[in-house]
Amino acid sequence: MDSRIRELRTEMGLSQQGLAESVGVSRQTINSLEKGRYDPSLKLAVHLARFFGSTVEEVFDVDG
Repeated sequence: MDSRIRELRTEMGLSQQGLAESVGVSRQTINSLEKGRYDPSLKLAVHLARFFGSTVEEVFDVDG
């Protein structure tokens, strides 16, 4: 699944570690999400979307 996590994270000036700490996951999880190697749980997807002030559909391309 494609995502805009890297784009949104860098716009906010956050490192992978900073984002990970903010949403309660490991830096490796953020890295895997950004590289499309890991599909988040619904709970994590919603948490990330809310963190970025977006919808799940704006952060993740479920068709990609």
